[in-house]
Amino acid sequence: MPKEEVTDLLFFMRTFPSEVRERALWLRDFIWDLYPQANELIYDNYNALAVGWSPTEKMSHIFCSFALYRGGNYNTHFGFYWGSELSDPHKILIGEGKQYRYLLVNDIAAFPQQEVKKLVDEAWQNSLAKVKDPKQLTEGKTIVKMVSDSKREKKLKAPKK
Repeated sequence: MPKEEVTDLLFFMRTFPSEVRERALWLRDFIWDLYPQANELIYDNYNALAVGWSPTEKMSHIFCSFALYRGGNYNTHFGFYWGSELSDPHKILIGEGKQYRYLLVNDIAAFPQQEVKKLVDEAWQNSLAKVKDPKQLTEGKTIVKMVSDSKREKKLKAPKK
């Protein structure tokens, strides 16, 4: 599917504020320009809309992603499914779990593009190494993998008394 085809993604982003949609489309273009051969996997979950890129159609091969969180502040994460396996020499990634690492991206102007490009390249190579069957490799598809019927609503704070 061509980079310009954003119909599905725009549909899933319709409830997010315009600045969040713009940030997501910028991140999408950033990755698409680097890895047009990757597949775009869309997960419209309860808590977030997540978009990952993979050399296959499998979630376990996702090398990078972004997530737009529903609820109060609409945080945007740009992350790495196997982030704990990345070198991260500039220590820009957040997270201490066994696997996922991310950057909080609420201002594109502050996004460390050069450092992230190096991490994305390392993540891509790592992901390819995890593909055991070359027949799983596919190129350039946009695939809606999951749509949750219920979505987290923005919580309004009760007025202080």
